[in-house]
Amino acid sequence: MQPVGPVVVFGASNFPLAISVAGTDTVSALAAGCPVVVKAHPGHPGTCEMIARVISEAADRAGMPSGTFSMVHGRGVEIGMALVKHPLTTAVAFTGSLRGGRALFDAASARPSPIPFYGELGSVNPVFLLPGALQQRGPQIAESFVGSLTMGVGQFCTNPGVVFGVKGDGFQDFTEKTASLVRAWPPSTMLHFGISQAFKDGLKRISSVKGIDLLGMSEGTARGNSAQASAMVFSTDLETYRANEDLHEEVFGPASIVTQCQSREELEQVAESLQGQLTASIHGTAEDLREHARLIRILERKVGRIIFNGFGTGIEVCPAMHHGGPYPSSTHSFFTSIGTAAIYRFVRPVCYQGFPDECSPPRCKMPIPLACGAWWMGL
Repeated sequence: MQPVGPVVVFGASNFPLAISVAGTDTVSALAAGCPVVVKAHPGHPGTCEMIARVISEAADRAGMPSGTFSMVHGRGVEIGMALVKHPLTTAVAFTGSLRGGRALFDAASARPSPIPFYGELGSVNPVFLLPGALQQRGPQIAESFVGSLTMGVGQFCTNPGVVFGVKGDGFQDFTEKTASLVRAWPPSTMLHFGISQAFKDGLKRISSVKGIDLLGMSEGTARGNSAQASAMVFSTDLETYRANEDLHEEVFGPASIVTQCQSREELEQVAESLQGQLTASIHGTAEDLREHARLIRILERKVGRIIFNGFGTGIEVCPAMHHGGPYPSSTHSFFTSIGTAAIYRFVRPVCYQGFPDECSPPRCKMPIPLACGAWWMGL
């Protein structure tokens, strides 16, 4: 495994620390042996600058070559495009909007020598509530759902943006409890005005759809001249949801749409109609899973991570984690953007065939597990 070369990393707007200058993209690229150029996010330039200085000083103390790490600032699209198109750039990692990510992805593909663009572009992260679980613990699921929805003021890529459940007493209990919990959630401050304004625009888009009802909203008033957000949960039926593309787009913040279905077949139909997602959650009993086996098979083709009796918010950085999914949630669903396997994005295999033992690279002489550990640690 050889490092691919210089990597460009675009810092995320919603995680100034974890998925930005010193996030998994930068860490895994450096660990693979690749120089990194970070495009700082204009939503938190001061934080980016402080972290970049720490990394640069650490690289100097470690005796790493000059230029191993660098960072640039800029608000317009010109700098980002120039970084993607630069002839020395060999790979790009991006976390952000579908529109911006797709433009950069197209630029990376249109180069005379195309390069991989690992974009994480957003997801509505559907939740499927199965009848047995709703009958047993509908209100308890509602508590977990609202906790996930409002975690970090809804500023997670894996925020549960849409819920599907079959009509019945259990579903009714879930919706009533959800409404009361959302009303009790106080308006809270988002990271910056850019995210806050995008959230407000998304709420207007949902509210304008005929057939959408407001299920619950924070009873406290968000300050108009601040970046505060109120939690909002809407309700609709499956026909309305499927007929309106505006309802299928991510609204980045504490908002979700609870959608009522009439049967197991309708749950499967809506799953088939979904675009690619980062996650999907299934709440059910063991009997529910047996009866809805086809739903699970459908979701395996639609998402990168399927959660049973839980929610996608909260990610452990570990070998088993996969934070990616089919397009448009990601531009490349084979590799994760969070977790130890992220390093595979920035290496490529080279095969040495027939080399004399004394001339072959040291890694070729190691047992496979040890060789993998050697390149992982940059040896």
